[in-house]
Amino acid sequence: MIMVTGANGQLASRTLQELAERKVPALGGSRSPADGRRRIDFDDPATLDLTAVSTLVLVSAGYAEDDQVIARHRAVLDAAVRDGVGHMVYTSLTSGGDHLGFALAHRTTEQMIKASGLGWTILRNGLYAELFGALLTWTADGLESAFGKGALSAVARVDLAAAAAVVAGNPAAHAGTTYDLVGEPITATDIAENLAVAHRTIGLGEYRARLLADDALLPFQPPMLASIATSVRHGFLGNTTSDLVQLLGRPLTDSLTVAADAAAAMRPGAR
Repeated sequence: MIMVTGANGQLASRTLQELAERKVPALGGSRSPADGRRRIDFDDPATLDLTAVSTLVLVSAGYAEDDQVIARHRAVLDAAVRDGVGHMVYTSLTSGGDHLGFALAHRTTEQMIKASGLGWTILRNGLYAELFGALLTWTADGLESAFGKGALSAVARVDLAAAAAVVAGNPAAHAGTTYDLVGEPITATDIAENLAVAHRTIGLGEYRARLLADDALLPFQPPMLASIATSVRHGFLGNTTSDLVQLLGRPLTDSLTVAADAAAAMRPGAR
């Protein structure tokens, strides 16, 4: 049996949908289960029952500080070894993302998985096109960001979910492989032009100050978001590979359209 963790999240829920469309039986695991899903709470080891799971798709629990993320992944990995899981598919971070503020937890988890004795496949996912569009800010004159002229090899979430389903459906064919799953590079200016508005670049200092002043953000989020901005701006996230196209066997979803749609949805009065 295949299990996908974080089943209430967007990537995991879409992965389960992709598996269902391929008529591959799979079970979702979630902290708050519904619709027959199994309760899997990374912070409560007593719930980590992976009995009868042959392939586990571990969707990163990255929404926390590094120590908490790594402890969560360690607990799941220990349960997988204990309960006889044969193969783990881990949704990691693109190879170009080593300078990002949240890369350490991903790379540590990769090392733990490789040392576990389980079969494994690492999916080094690029940053979502949906995220790129949502991180642009609307002003009276159009869009602004701290991304400058830098390009991001953004990828549509639906393509990453499809890739996870492909691998989970036939894990033996992908054993011991690390895939770098990114799209075609796009810029903030490309998104603005798609929406027929101007784009203005702001400095990283101004961007960080805005983040620090935002009471809605958790303490770890401002440095995380600032690291995305500077990495894009200075050319570290425009890497390209053919891995995703080869896994899917089809052209990729147009990341520029996805990013532009996400930005348009954030426009004041759009909802």
